[in-house]
Amino acid sequence: MRGTDNNGQYSKIDKNTILKGVINAKTDIRIDGSMEGEVITTGKVIIGKEAKVNGKLLCGSADIEGFFNGELVVSGTLNLKRDSNIEGKVHIQKLIVESGAIFNANCSMHSAEDGVKKLKNINDEKEAKKVANIL
Repeated sequence: MRGTDNNGQYSKIDKNTILKGVINAKTDIRIDGSMEGEVITTGKVIIGKEAKVNGKLLCGSADIEGFFNGELVVSGTLNLKRDSNIEGKVHIQKLIVESGAIFNANCSMHSAEDGVKKLKNINDEKEAKKVANIL
């Protein structure tokens, strides 16, 4: 995975990690463990096959192989892998779903222009949270 802003680096939550809280980043993030809370990044979020994420996720793009329940706002493409399981509210620009994915969500789609607007002030944590709460 290539980081968006940090010379190829990204943040990772290991499969043996349980995290509760808020992550605000400018890089890509990979979650292989369990997380409850919010993730806010202009980069890509990857939720690994064994991961379980509950909460809010606001990002540039996302690849999901594991479980997600909550509110998901993706300014670009959401890619659901074969074994993924998504529940909740989803707001995206593009959706790719592999055969075998479970998608039990209220889904709305936006234009590329609207997606960029949603993320342009992501550096301001308060603004990012406000955007996440609106959708």
